[in-house]
Amino acid sequence: MRQGSLAVAVSFLLSSWGFASTWEIDPAHSSATFSIRHMTVSNVRGEFGKVTGTVNWDDADVTKSTAEATIDTTTINTHEPKRDAHLKSPDFFDVEKNPTITFKSTQVQKVGADHLKITGNLTIHGVTRPVILDATYTGIVKDPGGNTRRGASAKTKLNRKDFGLTWNKSLEAGGVLVGDEVDIALELELAKKAPNKS
Repeated sequence: MRQGSLAVAVSFLLSSWGFASTWEIDPAHSSATFSIRHMTVSNVRGEFGKVTGTVNWDDADVTKSTAEATIDTTTINTHEPKRDAHLKSPDFFDVEKNPTITFKSTQVQKVGADHLKITGNLTIHGVTRPVILDATYTGIVKDPGGNTRRGASAKTKLNRKDFGLTWNKSLEAGGVLVGDEVDIALELELAKKAPNKS
């Protein structure tokens, strides 16, 4: 009985001290961008207009933190309507069948004062592969409404063919229309979720 009471007390204290907290990605102030080689001579950049998700942050032991994120593929924007329509088609993301890209962390490693390596499962085009995000996080601030917020950035590189995105065209002068390697960058603003009151 004493052990049970002690466990409840410790849990309450940890919660009170803010060691464990839940943060929600603010879609209005977050972005997911990408860059890919075009015809071997330039880079095409694009973005997805809606990123949502949750981070469960453990200040006492950051390696126990977890993160999940969802990107709406229907919001892809490369500032060229015809190209965007092609990217939404079955040749690429096939957004009618695969309306989201998802990430779910499996391991968090601290590699610096504000630097993390986040390993997780990334699902694109219905295919799930492990990836590692190189992430940094910033301090905590209060917004004008008194809500607590923090920022985070993350980046990774992947091969689109690993996710079944294989469409391409050969160029007469050599090379291909679309490169294979994709650079991905996330800029996230997270709002602290108020604890549930019982």
